Amino acid sequence: MSSAQSLIDSGKADIVAGRPASVAHLFLERVAATPNHEAYRHPVTVDEQAADGAPGAEQWRSLTWAQTAVRVKAVAAGLMALGIQPEDRVALAASTRLEWILADLGAMCAGAAITTIYPSTNADETAFILSNSGSRAMFAENAAQLAKAVDHIDQLPELRTVILFDVPAGAPRPETLRTAGLDLITLAELERRGAEYLEQHPDAVEKAVAALDREQLATLIYTSGTTGRPKGVRLVHDCWAYEGKAQEASGLLGPDDVQFMWLPLSHVFGKTLISGQIATGHVMAVDGRVDRIIHNLPVIRPTVMASAPRIFEKVYNGIAGRARAEGGAKYKIFMWAAQVAREYARVVQENRIATGAESAPLGLRLQHALADKLVYAKIRAAFGGRMRGAVSGSAALAPEIGYFFLGAGVPILEGYGLSETSAGSCVNRKEDVRIGTVGRALPGTEVRIAEDGEILLRGPGVMRGYHNLPEKTAEVLEPDGWFHTEDIGELSPDGFLRITDRKKDLFKTSGGKYVAPSEVEGKFKAVCPFVSNILVIGNGRNYCTALIGLDESVLMPWAADHGLAGKSYAELAVEPAVHQLIEGFVKRVNGDLQRWQTIKKFHLLPRDLDIEHGELTPSLKIKRPVVERTYADAVAAMYAGTNEA
Repeated sequence: MSSAQSLIDSGKADIVAGRPASVAHLFLERVAATPNHEAYRHPVTVDEQAADGAPGAEQWRSLTWAQTAVRVKAVAAGLMALGIQPEDRVALAASTRLEWILADLGAMCAGAAITTIYPSTNADETAFILSNSGSRAMFAENAAQLAKAVDHIDQLPELRTVILFDVPAGAPRPETLRTAGLDLITLAELERRGAEYLEQHPDAVEKAVAALDREQLATLIYTSGTTGRPKGVRLVHDCWAYEGKAQEASGLLGPDDVQFMWLPLSHVFGKTLISGQIATGHVMAVDGRVDRIIHNLPVIRPTVMASAPRIFEKVYNGIAGRARAEGGAKYKIFMWAAQVAREYARVVQENRIATGAESAPLGLRLQHALADKLVYAKIRAAFGGRMRGAVSGSAALAPEIGYFFLGAGVPILEGYGLSETSAGSCVNRKEDVRIGTVGRALPGTEVRIAEDGEILLRGPGVMRGYHNLPEKTAEVLEPDGWFHTEDIGELSPDGFLRITDRKKDLFKTSGGKYVAPSEVEGKFKAVCPFVSNILVIGNGRNYCTALIGLDESVLMPWAADHGLAGKSYAELAVEPAVHQLIEGFVKRVNGDLQRWQTIKKFHLLPRDLDIEHGELTPSLKIKRPVVERTYADAVAAMYAGTNEA
């Protein structure tokens, strides 16, 4: 079946093998071990009458593990008081915030199974997930999330209770909802009921956790659905307990870390990091507002942060764009420093692989030291000054971006996993980063490469199947536990995995040449600071083309400096000067590609791709079929005049 298999550290695998049955067990163990240590930080708006802050100002508040346990147990007992039974599904539709974590942990400690729903999911798909999962209760962040259930209540016979985090003035009145068969309470009310329940049954939560079986359903995470309806991925308690202990054993997370959590917790990438945080006991600062990331970094001063590649690309583009706008010597210095960072990182990596020692020639070291004073130190300061590693996942990171940040002293630790594998399967470690790969398997996970190049994974983190879809499960999950990822990759002799493309995205031109679009797209993102999203097209065609969305935050300053101020994004997309600008980058990247990979024509989109128009998944993956359908006329125009239909 395989051409190679990853190396597994047997000692660390033994540590993982001794894991408890669930994250609920891990949580109670953590509370007992370090009750007074800080667990979570979260932003709060200071009340107008408060003496410790100005009106409307924000402050960060903390919870110890003991304080967290009081609230988690109250949520768990509150769910029990509502009649929630083991493995009953409880939906959770909210952005990343402290209450998300309290609800998730509370449900697990009650034995329930959380069904995660992105807050950006539309009403129709939310109703589908609620119905398909058979959710009996739902945590809803606000009135907007509540409305998605209320508007489809006739399709949701199982749903009985909605627990609101925020209660705005316009929320439906509880008596109105009760007539529709739906009970509405607040999170505070749930916790109050839970506290009363615990007065009568003081050990109810401990008994519920003790009764948990490692193969009991813990979470239903619905795939983003790049095509068709999403599928519910069944992840049991053992999946999350394994992830927590594996992250700890790998050294990815440690007890002294401060992690900035802004990722969508509805996505498996964000959720798996909660398991690691509980296992290690480090501090997690929680704030899912993307527009606050840059502001929060120097306040939180994290040592570790996880992100999708798009954020690192935007940071790089922003730095490059500002340097370009300043022009003259500053731009030349930045471009020189960026090249030095990449070259230094490459040389050090190559020497480490060849000799085991991190070294570089004296001349390069001197250049790197000077560039550090002029450029890199400012970049590290923007990340808070203490970042020991930024984990990247959910999509491919362009190697040139990875080399740049590694050389600048902010190593991006690219990892790999899927919803079906509880996210964490492979990851680079800070002490052994290998750009262009997704690192080695976590302890206890195996990797194989099938004869056709497909990556297969096996381990405790692999799902137990798709919810109510046995045929779909059989298509991807072998009886002996090997999961078919539909990704194509290569495995080095020492266990480093490189992803080359999605099996279903790999296409063949009419000339019979295979093209991995993500490879071309990654190369373009590395050289063009103006790109936001790019989709390379060419399946069955005689040449490749591209649909390109631009980064408005970088484009607009450039436009203002080139006599195009005041024009909208859509107007700039058809400007000859903008087309000429992007064409220069296309020619540059074409110079590094095989002839059949080169982009012969491109079309600038009238707006960037987004979630709202259904073109991106909530984890920012491009829905290729949707985009190609939406811009079918533009694609046809790029092939007009050829002999293609």
